[in-house]
Amino acid sequence: MPLPGRLRLVLDTNVVLSLWVFSDSRFAPLQDLVRAGRLVALTGPDCLAEFERVLAYPEFGLEEEKQRRILADYAATVQLVAAAGLAVPDLPQCRDGDDQKFLELARDGRADYLLTSDKALLKLARHRRLSGRFRIVTPEGFMRELG
Repeated sequence: MPLPGRLRLVLDTNVVLSLWVFSDSRFAPLQDLVRAGRLVALTGPDCLAEFERVLAYPEFGLEEEKQRRILADYAATVQLVAAAGLAVPDLPQCRDGDDQKFLELARDGRADYLLTSDKALLKLARHRRLSGRFRIVTPEGFMRELG
């Protein structure tokens, strides 16, 4: 896969689950590129806390030790970005307030892409306030763009 430099990505929690918990084979090349350092995956303290909380959901049936291993592996693979503390009005408002943190992380981490399957975030993909900043795409769309 030819890559134009090291792209910076924000992965929403569902994408992280697909990669680190469910090992979705459709996105294995994406995880391989992140692990190899050819793509930079970004996270923030609130996104990391959400992932940790979601790992404990009973429906996933993950033992505490496995949750810790997954979280440690993920945390060791991604780059932690501190919040810039900028006013929110420079970004569009996500209909789902819980997802606003991914927009803020993409802004603060100077991401090239925000990968999500969330409809509320995808609706913002063409918002004028994101023009020239970062693109919001599905993981499938990103994989197609990489070729």
